[in-house]
Amino acid sequence: MILGTTPTNLSYSLFSMLKVDDIPTPSPRQLAELPREIGFVPASCASPAVLSQDQIRQYNETGYLMPFSGLDDQEIRETRAFFDGVLAAYIELGKTSYSISTAHLRFSRIYQLVHHPRIVTIVADLLGPNVVCWGSHFFCKMPRDGKRVPWHQDSTYWPLSPTKTVTVWLAIDDADPENANMKFIPRSHLHGLIDYDVTEEVDTVLDLAVKNPHSYGDAEVDVALRAGQFSMHSDLLLHGSEGNVSDRRRCGLTIRYAAADVTTWYDWHRKGIVVRGENVGGHWLNAPMPTI
Repeated sequence: MILGTTPTNLSYSLFSMLKVDDIPTPSPRQLAELPREIGFVPASCASPAVLSQDQIRQYNETGYLMPFSGLDDQEIRETRAFFDGVLAAYIELGKTSYSISTAHLRFSRIYQLVHHPRIVTIVADLLGPNVVCWGSHFFCKMPRDGKRVPWHQDSTYWPLSPTKTVTVWLAIDDADPENANMKFIPRSHLHGLIDYDVTEEVDTVLDLAVKNPHSYGDAEVDVALRAGQFSMHSDLLLHGSEGNVSDRRRCGLTIRYAAADVTTWYDWHRKGIVVRGENVGGHWLNAPMPTI
């Protein structure tokens, strides 16, 4: 393992920090009962630090922006090596390549990474001066994995209100059509929460799939990224990916950023750390950096 991290303390960190695995995941029925404000909140920034006004308009119109340079060559090599070690520890514990979630509360390296100014400064141009990170999840499709991610909206799964989360998808490996890059349906974020079906298909990662996804926007777009690059998309944008039938791995780290005035249920406030500005209203726990 790298950076002084051993298999023993890596395994300990999977479950130790803040007891993050005790934070409940609400069911679709429980989510439906919450008084959530669901609807796209347009981005507005009079003096953006990085994005142009045209890019902000594009985000509002299409629901996504890409590509951006996040990590340089050395940073992505070190991050990939770190992930390789974490993945090996998870596999040893009988877990899957999709189960490495809430990584910013487990590992100091990821806690620091979600604060990266090259990422957060761009996100703040969309969300405003007060930003929290409340999620970080490695989505790793192993070679010939074959599992697809059905078309879905992230906000379907989240007890957050209002819907002001921007997801950064940071490529750990190169992602392209050959190894099942993510895909977007532009303008699908403008329809609010879209109806979905429960799927029990064994070749899917998620259990909810939107009905007739292509009727809600423009032609699908490949999110092809080089390792170290990232895309950004709205929590209401339809996205998904095919199964990886190639001999190449495809891993990305999803980082969930929200405006700090977003509120939560089911103890999800415990997931949030302030990465820019202030903890407006004091809602988010804003835990310290993990020691591992």
